[in-house]
Amino acid sequence: MKQKLPEPMLQALAEAEAAAARGEVPVGAVIVSPAGEIIASAGNRTLQHKDPTAHAELLAIRQAAQGVGSERLMNCDIYVTLEPCAMCAAAISFARIRRVYFAASDEKMGAVENGLRFFNHPTCHHVPEVYSGIGETAAQSLLINFFRLRR
Repeated sequence: MKQKLPEPMLQALAEAEAAAARGEVPVGAVIVSPAGEIIASAGNRTLQHKDPTAHAELLAIRQAAQGVGSERLMNCDIYVTLEPCAMCAAAISFARIRRVYFAASDEKMGAVENGLRFFNHPTCHHVPEVYSGIGETAAQSLLINFFRLRR
């Protein structure tokens, strides 16, 4: 039986699809308030913005912080289609995001369960709860198809 994905992950996947349509690596992120409302969503825009920091997670964090009027996103959760890199993991920690839900693992650049494992370092001041594999098949398919077309 297929598991129904939570609405925020469905929205993150839609952001990833939109990123792919723009020629960006298909990664999407959504931030959910403590009340369970989606308060920010974004897809990668590194090419469009000519900015290597324009990852979906950072764009969503910026949007959410502006929306709540604080640099801290206490008790908010982030849903992202790909395991966050070191830069995004650091931003998640700095924003004090409560939980990270991600779909596909990233053995090459991921920094949560792979590679650096940012949240496991003793110098990491805020460690969110992490849940992986939610929507993994859909996210992996988007990434595989995107890169297959480019090679």
